[in-house]
Amino acid sequence: MEKVPMTSEGYKALEEEIRFLKSVERPRIIKAISEARAHGDLSENAEYHAAKEQQGLNESRVAELEDKMYRADIIDVTKLSGDTVMFGAKVKLVDEDNDEESTYQIVGELEADVKKGRISITSPLARALIGKSVGDSVEVVTPGGGKSYEVLKISFK
Repeated sequence: MEKVPMTSEGYKALEEEIRFLKSVERPRIIKAISEARAHGDLSENAEYHAAKEQQGLNESRVAELEDKMYRADIIDVTKLSGDTVMFGAKVKLVDEDNDEESTYQIVGELEADVKKGRISITSPLARALIGKSVGDSVEVVTPGGGKSYEVLKISFK
C-alpha cells in the first residue's frame, strides 16, 4: 500500500475535515433525508434523491480521507534541515525570465494550495526542485511553455 506523504499540519487538517463531515454534515444530511421522506412518494421526490446523493458524496469523501489518514506518512518539517530541496522545504525562487520572486513549500497532494504558496510534491515544479541546492537552475514545462527558475533560498520551518 502506497504511503501518502504529508506534514503534521496537513494531517491535522485531514482530521478536522473528517470530524466536520461526520459530526456536522452527516447529521444535516440525515435530517434532510428524513424530512424528504415525510413528504411522501419517494419515486418522484427530488429533495429525497438530492439528499441521498449528498449522503453518498459525503460518505465517499469520508472514506477517501480516512484511507489517506491510514496511509499517511507524517513528516515533521520542523525536524528537517539541509542544503537541498526535499519534502517540506520552503524554497524561494526567482523566475529567470522576468526576475519575479516567489516562495513555495513542498507538501503532500491533499495540502497543496498555490494561493497559499504550497505546491504538491507531485507537481512538475516540485519534482524539478527536489535535490537542488541554492544557486541551481531548474527548467519546468508548464501549460504556458517552458519556465526557468533559480533557487535563491531553502529553509525548513
